[in-house]
Amino acid sequence: MDFSWLGDPFYQEYLIEGFINTLWLIAVSAIGGLALAVLVAIARLKGPRPLALAVQGFTIVMRGTPLLVQLFFFYYGVGRLLEGIPGIQDSVIWPLLRDPFFYGALTFILSVGAYSGEVLRGALLSVPPGEREAGRAFGLTPLQVFTRLWLPRAIQLCLPTLTGEMILLLKSVPLVSTIALMDLLQAANLIRDETFLVYEPLLLIGGIYLAMTLVLTLVLRQVERHFPGMQPERGRGWLPRRLPHSQREAS
Repeated sequence: MDFSWLGDPFYQEYLIEGFINTLWLIAVSAIGGLALAVLVAIARLKGPRPLALAVQGFTIVMRGTPLLVQLFFFYYGVGRLLEGIPGIQDSVIWPLLRDPFFYGALTFILSVGAYSGEVLRGALLSVPPGEREAGRAFGLTPLQVFTRLWLPRAIQLCLPTLTGEMILLLKSVPLVSTIALMDLLQAANLIRDETFLVYEPLLLIGGIYLAMTLVLTLVLRQVERHFPGMQPERGRGWLPRRLPHSQREAS
């Protein structure tokens, strides 16, 4: 094994740029995707029937087609269509529309929004109606009931599943190397082409992704640990807080 190329500033620049782009892509996709997931869940449950059906069709398409196909559709399909719009290349948004990062983030946001939106919809349906009725009885507005009671309780129920979605997002990011976006895998491919080393760059990138996955898992477990209403139960993972049997009988 030859890792002497790691000391070359030229290759270090590749790795640093790929690492930064990877982190940015994960952060933007996670935040945007979870925000979209809330809107998807609301539209499916409370939106007008035409909107609910349209959102349902969106989730079916995004969940039923390969992520790589979606990435190619937006980058090679939508991107080429936008190039043909008169005056678009002279507009202030053209630098954004020609950037592969934009299409990678857009694809991941829509994918996370579709998957997590269905997860959140199921969690919202699992919240007992009595909890919302209690909030209304205390004089809370519908918006306050949703933001203070219904949504936090649903997140509490599906938080472990959302944690898994974030880890899957991290492991999906290398797909953007297929659209010439400089991520960690693209950096490894460039290093392989220039050094003629096949295994060493891939082993390094695999180790970096493994470390990132472990760090993300630990961070998300801390989020679960400190999320209101969650506590660890020995041998059963992280579950909603429950009173001991003796306390339930006493109450």
